[in-house]
Amino acid sequence: MTVLAHPTELDVAVVRRPARARLMWLVIAFGVLLIVMVASVAIGSRAVGWSDIWSALGGAEETLGEAAVTKRIPRTLLAVLVGAALALAGAVMQGVTRNPLADPGILGVNMGASLAVVIGIAWFQLTSPTSFIWVAIGGSAAAAVFVYAIGSLGRGGATPLKLALAGAATAATFASLVSALVLGRNDIAGGVTSWQIGGVGGATWDKLGFMLPFLVVGFVICVLSARGLNSLALGDELAAGLGQNVALTRVVAALGAVILCGASTAIAGPIAFVGLVVPHACRMIFGADYRWVLPMSAVIGAALLTAGDVVGRIIARPQEIDVGIITALIGAPVFVYIVRRQKVREL
Repeated sequence: MTVLAHPTELDVAVVRRPARARLMWLVIAFGVLLIVMVASVAIGSRAVGWSDIWSALGGAEETLGEAAVTKRIPRTLLAVLVGAALALAGAVMQGVTRNPLADPGILGVNMGASLAVVIGIAWFQLTSPTSFIWVAIGGSAAAAVFVYAIGSLGRGGATPLKLALAGAATAATFASLVSALVLGRNDIAGGVTSWQIGGVGGATWDKLGFMLPFLVVGFVICVLSARGLNSLALGDELAAGLGQNVALTRVVAALGAVILCGASTAIAGPIAFVGLVVPHACRMIFGADYRWVLPMSAVIGAALLTAGDVVGRIIARPQEIDVGIITALIGAPVFVYIVRRQKVREL
C-alpha cells in the first residue's frame, strides 16, 4: 500500500483537471446562472419588458409590469440561495458519508426539518420565520444522527446501501407523521400542504433577511471543510495517518450541511434531488477535488433551481407548478441512473 508522506500530497490523491479548464467551466456556470436569473425576473404569468425591469430595479412600482418584477426579484434570489444551499449540502453529505446516493431528501434530513416545523406550528403555535429556521435545523440534525445510527447497525457499518434504505424509510415515516399531524387541522392544513411541496413563490425580502445569516454560516463551514473532505475520500485510516481528525472533520462538515438544509427547508419547504444531481455533475467536470466541487455545486445548484422555477411558470400558464415537483421529475431518473451505474459503491 502506498502511504502519502505529507498532507500536501493530497493534491495528487484526487482526480485533477487543468486549472484553465476549471476556470472556464466556472465562468460558464456563472454566465448560465446570470441568464436564468434574468429569465426568472422577466418570465411569469405577465410578460414584462426591459423598461419595466430597469424601472423596477430602481424602485418603481407604478405599472403592473414594474410591480410584477418587484415581486419576482426576491423570488429569484430565494431560488438562487436555496438551490446553492441544497446542492452544497448534498456535496458535503456525499463526502462525509462517502455515499454517492447521499442527498438531504434521500437521507431524510429535509423531512426531519419538515416534521420539526410542523410540530412547532401544530403544537406550539410558532409563527416567526426565525423560530421556524431554528426548529428546522434541530429537526435536520436529529434526522441526520438517527439515519446514520440506523445505517451503522450490523456488519460493515454505514454502507451506502444501508444509509439509503434507512434514509428512505425515515423520510417515509416522517412524511406520514406530518400528514397525521395536519389531518383534522383545517387551520394549518392548506399552508402546510402547499409548503410541503417545496417552492419559492412566497418569497419576501423579510424571509431572505431571516435566512441569510444562517446560510452564510453554513456556506462558510462547508467551504472550509473542503480539504478535510478530500482527506476522507482517501479512507479513514489514511486520513488519520495524514494527521486529519476524522471524527471532528465529519461532525463539522455535517453541521454545515445541516444548517443549510434546515434554513432552506424552513423557508422553501423540502425540495428534493438538487443535492443528489448537482454534485455528480460537478465531479464529472472537476474530478473529486472538493475545493472545486463545493463552490461549483453552489453555482450550478442555484442555476438549476432557478431554471426549474422558471420552467414551472411556463408549462402551466397562467398557473404555476412548484419547483419541488420540477426537481423531482428531473432527479428521480438521475437517481435510478446513479444506482444502476455505480451499484451504490462508496465514493
